[in-house]
Parts: sequence; structure tokens; C-alpha cells
Amino acid sequence: MKLNTAKDTARGWIEAHRQALSDWHQRIWHYAEPAWREYRSCQWYVELLRAEGFEVEEGSGGMPTAFAATWTNGPGPTIGGYAEYDAVPGNCQVAEPHAATREGLHPEAPGHTDPHSALGISSLGGLLATKAAMERNGITGTLKFFGEPAEKVRGSKPIHAARGYYNGLDAMISFHPFYMLPLCNTVRWDTHCGACYAMVYRFVCDDPETWQHDGLASPIPQSHAATRAPGATDALFLMYNTSKQIRDSILPHMGGWSISEAILTAGQATADNLPARTAEIQYMIRVADLDMAERVREALDRNAEASALATHCRWERHWVSRSRPGLPNHAMAELTWEALQEVGAPQWGEAARDKARAIQASLGLAPMDDPLLEACQRLRDPREAEAELRRTLPAEQKNFTSDDYTEMCWHTPTVRLYIARPALRAPEGYRYPGWVMNALGGMRETIDPMIECAAETIAYTMLRLLTDEDARRRAWAEFEERTGGGIGGSQWLKPLGDYPVPHDFRWPEYVQTVRGDDWWIPRQG
Repeated sequence: MKLNTAKDTARGWIEAHRQALSDWHQRIWHYAEPAWREYRSCQWYVELLRAEGFEVEEGSGGMPTAFAATWTNGPGPTIGGYAEYDAVPGNCQVAEPHAATREGLHPEAPGHTDPHSALGISSLGGLLATKAAMERNGITGTLKFFGEPAEKVRGSKPIHAARGYYNGLDAMISFHPFYMLPLCNTVRWDTHCGACYAMVYRFVCDDPETWQHDGLASPIPQSHAATRAPGATDALFLMYNTSKQIRDSILPHMGGWSISEAILTAGQATADNLPARTAEIQYMIRVADLDMAERVREALDRNAEASALATHCRWERHWVSRSRPGLPNHAMAELTWEALQEVGAPQWGEAARDKARAIQASLGLAPMDDPLLEACQRLRDPREAEAELRRTLPAEQKNFTSDDYTEMCWHTPTVRLYIARPALRAPEGYRYPGWVMNALGGMRETIDPMIECAAETIAYTMLRLLTDEDARRRAWAEFEERTGGGIGGSQWLKPLGDYPVPHDFRWPEYVQTVRGDDWWIPRQG
């Protein structure tokens, strides 16, 4: 009976705070700060959580835009949740039903795609609704809430894990807005996300004047007539091209694995007969397991060595992420699925449908009576979703896609929840441009129903875990079985994030100049 009363309290808190949740999301959505540079977003969370009575450690794990918050209502279990808030460069879409860049910004400035803005506010709403229910109904226990920056480069969670932040939790709820079928209004069952390595290779040409010594060389340092070393830009170019072979030679042709790259710096020589001294390229490897990640890493190291040797450079490898593959927990999945069934799928009103029809009209499509994808408006049993997900995967493949929530799975029983963000029905053969989902993620009418549904489901799950000792025991028994004895067990994978925080690289960011606030790519016009 206490649980039902607590759920009523949580639901009432969410209903009373609908406008606040919407406003909070708009703030983070418009901050739109990219990985490792989420300064305003992080500070906003820290200040709000402190106002709500949480003790907050800023810069947790040595990461400037991370935090760890704790609130306790007496002895009892400790339940965790988290926010992400990083945006993606090149997605600076306005929250309107047409393609446009937010005012005053370059099109390459960041925007929320998944959107992590709504991920964080949904989780925060569930957390604060749980806190209100605990206070009113005398439920004891502790809530922990983590600020997790740089998920787009799988940044913070391996570091938090390696530094012990997830130890001591009785359970963790991981939420993400739906991003692919069939994982919509459901929870993951067996096939969790895979392993991911991300690293920056840096090439440095320390002494370009020693490239060649011959009779024609000038005794004058940096003479315009001196032979020029190839330098760091050439090293990066060789690395980029030779590493393309890994896609064909190492990664399997099934299973959705990938390797992607991003050039962070490309030398500092702007003119004259001087080679670039420094260049950096990041690789992200999304693969099935750690053995495959290591094979790809070894190949990249060989390519870096060869590229440096050919260009009179030295090379360095710096870790950005080493995240473990996910670990299922059916007990947690079943518990959260029960909560989701009680809450139901998100409900969109006519105002949301009007926004969706306006998008269709702006694209030259005939507006539909019900423009929202049918799958977004109903629940999906996790076992059915699992069976559909497995149809196109090799039988031996245990993991699919990539996200670093998997780090939490190895420290406490963890569930992965997906609630539908709005997506549009399409005429046969038509594919919507990418800006459409970004715009839908910023419109109050289309994104708020997901936030409210997710917050309520998270609160119900947290309250069940706080009050149901048997449910916690089942989840932990399964965790210990799957890890061969729990943390440190025979099948447990240890944390890999024992490297310096990769904060100081040239990550894209907003900058202040004499021209005013700007993006690192100059604004147009």
C-alpha cells in the first residue's frame, strides 16, 4: 500500500511540475554545449540539485563538467540515475517546422540530436519525483545522481567507473530517448550495447630541420631554401588513408560495427616554407567485444608508427574512452517494464500533430491525419523487441550499437529504458532529412510528453527498488551469477578508464572573441 501511495505522490509531483520540466529542458536544449565543454549545462544541474537539498561534488572524477550528487532520507538502499547533456556539432537546428540554424550561430554549431537535453531532464524529473515521494511517505534510502558529460565520445562513465563512483549502488536506472526500432517504449533484454574504444593519435614534428643533411642544405635554421620535412599534416593524411583498410580487413561485414574518425587539429603552419608541427586525429571504434577492440587498436598503432616514420614525426596515443560491453539483468528489466506498463506510452495532443504536419508541409509532403509513427504510440514487450532485434544479427553476437551506460552494468544491476521521442510517418520510399528529428526534440509540444512519461516510469522504478527487498535481491542474484561472483568475480570485467581525463584536446566549443560569442568555426556573413 505504501508503494501505491508513493507512486501517487510521484505522479502528482510530475503533474505539478510539468511547466518547470518543460522550461528546464528548453534551457539545456538551447545551451547546446558539445562534449567536454558543457560548462553552463553542468552548472545549471549543480545549482538546482543543491537547491533541492543534494550534496554535490563538482568536477567528479577530475572531469570539469561532471558531478556526483547525493541525497539521503535515512538508512536503506541506494538507487542511482544520471543526466547527460552534451550536444553534437553540425546540428544547430531551430525548434521550428522548417530547416534553419539557430539565430546568430554557424550551421556547424552544436545541437541536440538524441536529444541528451531531454534525457537529462527526464531522469532529473524521475529523481525529484522519487525524492518527494520518499519525504511524504517516510521511505528511507539514498538517491545518487551523476552528471555524465561527453557521452558522444563515450567520455565520462569509464572514468567514473574506474574511480569507484558506481560502487555501493543497489541499482541503476539508465534512460535514453528512443533512437531506433524496435527499441521504442520498452527496455533492453539480452542484447545490450557493445564495447567502444576512442583515442586521439597525435603526430609531432619536433625537428623538421633534421629531415635531410646534404651539401645543398643551408646552415641557416629555417632557411627558405632548406629541404622541408613532410611534417605532421602529412602524417595525419597517411594515418587517415591507411586506416581505411581496417573497415575491410578487420571489422566483420555484419553486426553494425564501425570505426569513425575526426580531425581535431591540423598543424599550426599558416604560411612560409614550414611544416606543420602538430596534428591530431581521433578514432572511435564501436565493436562487439574488448578482444575485437584490441585488434583494431593494434592495427591503428601500427599505422601511426608507419605514418610517423614516413614523415619525420613521432606519435602519441591518448585515450578518450575504453568502455566495456553491456551486461543484461532480466530482473531489473522486468521490474522497469512493469512500471512502464503502469504508466503507458507517451500521449501526444493535437498541438503536437499540428507541428508534425507543418514539418511535412514544409517538405512538400501531404500532411497526414496522424503524422506520428505508430510505434511511438504503443508499448513493446522487451522479449518481442529482442527477437526482432536479433533477426539481422549473427547468432554469436552478444552486443549491438554503442553507449557507455554499459560501464554501470558491471558495478550494480542496471536497466536500460527507452521511451519514444516523436518520429514521423513517411510516405513509401521517403526518408526525412536529419533536421526533422532535431527540431522535434526541441519543440515543447512534441518532446514534453516523452519527458513526462520517462520521468514517471523512472520514479515508479526507483520507488519499487527502494521498497521491495525481494526485487533487489533477485536483481543482485542475477548480477552475481552473470559476473561469476559479483564485483571482482570470475566473469567480471574490470574498469578500463584508468587514464588522464582527455579534457585538454581541441574539442569543438563556443568561444568568446572581440567579435562576441562565436563558434570555433566562424559564423557566416
